[in-house]
Amino acid sequence: MMGEKLEEVVGKLLTERKMTLALGESCTGGLVAHRLTNVPGSSSYVLGGIIAYSNEAKERLLGVRHETLEEHGAVSAETAIEMARGARATLGADVGLSVTGIAGPGGGTPEKPVGLAYVALSAGNWEQVERLVWSGSREENKAQSAEAALAMLRDYLSGRR
Repeated sequence: MMGEKLEEVVGKLLTERKMTLALGESCTGGLVAHRLTNVPGSSSYVLGGIIAYSNEAKERLLGVRHETLEEHGAVSAETAIEMARGARATLGADVGLSVTGIAGPGGGTPEKPVGLAYVALSAGNWEQVERLVWSGSREENKAQSAEAALAMLRDYLSGRR
């Protein structure tokens, strides 16, 4: 699988395992779904994605609890895992993958700096959240977050988690 793009690798793994995927994206704005759906045949494993940018959308469309957002904020491990669970449940997929973060250039705080992102995966037998901090431009931070989400999915599917 050397030289292959991550979206191609995860596509093959999802196909081999006959598994489906649902996405819940915030700061990446659909970039993960865009990359996955660039692969021919991806309609057999990508069920769909929800871009939930506002807190209201996270609650209404992904089932993130209001209390979670109030207590931990939209950019948190707790929100990220609820987004992954919600995408998976809403779309009836085997795996839910989510990304939430602060792409920049504004919006950061000392506790939650610009470039902070959380990537989460929810499957029947496994849940995982990763905290990442990028230092690039808005577009670079989005691209790196999407790459990290796809890498987490690859690692889960290949048993490397």
